[in-house]
Formats: sequence, C-alpha cells, structure tokens
Amino acid sequence: VQLQAFGGGLVQAGGSLRLSCAASGRTFTNKAMGWFRQGPGKEREFVAGISWSGVGTAYTDSVKGRFTISRDNDKNTVYLQMDSLKPEDTAVYYCAAQRVTDGSISSSSRNYNYWGQGTLVTVSS
Repeated sequence: VQLQAFGGGLVQAGGSLRLSCAASGRTFTNKAMGWFRQGPGKEREFVAGISWSGVGTAYTDSVKGRFTISRDNDKNTVYLQMDSLKPEDTAVYYCAAQRVTDGSISSSSRNYNYWGQGTLVTVSS
C-alpha cells in the first residue's frame, strides 16, 4: 500500500482544514487507517483512527469534538476534517495503514506498517 497525504497548510486559530490520504497498491479497503502527528520537539502521537468499514472511529482526547475521520473506500481515500484548530495542533500529520485486519483500531504506531510522507499543518494564534 502506498499512501500520499495532502491538504496541509497555514491556518489561523479557529479555522479548518481537511486532510486527505490517497491509497494505492495493495488492498486498502480491509485495513483500519489512522492519522498521527508529530509536533515540533514532540514524539509522534495518535490523532484518529477508522475501521475498515468506516463504522468504528477513535480519537485522542485533545481532538474529540473538533476532528472527524472518515473514509471513502470507492476512492481509496481517508479524510481528516479538522475544525476549531488551535496552535497546539501544529504538526506534521501522517496517515497510516494498520498492520492487522481484525476490525480493531490501534492507537500505537507500532501496529501500522504503511505510512504516508506527511503533510504540515501550521496553526497561527
């Protein structure tokens, strides 16, 4: 699976962005997908995940109610809608495909074996 993330940019606090992650190559539709981010001087952290069907989702506490993950398996694309952005959301955002296909959503980067190149999101105050 090859993943390409795009949609990042510079936005003011309170604004919105939508990230997209396009998948190609091997089977995508049976994999849970996740978004991770790595801010300046910080470790990579889980942001959101979605099951292969799109029915199940998971979010880290800091983005609940502000971010929405979704997927369109017909288009082999995963989205991350980010609203009410805060300066602390500034980071490089990565999409990833989960290693196992048991229906679960993992928040550990160790369980993801395909990664996109990252897209930079900068939120100004």
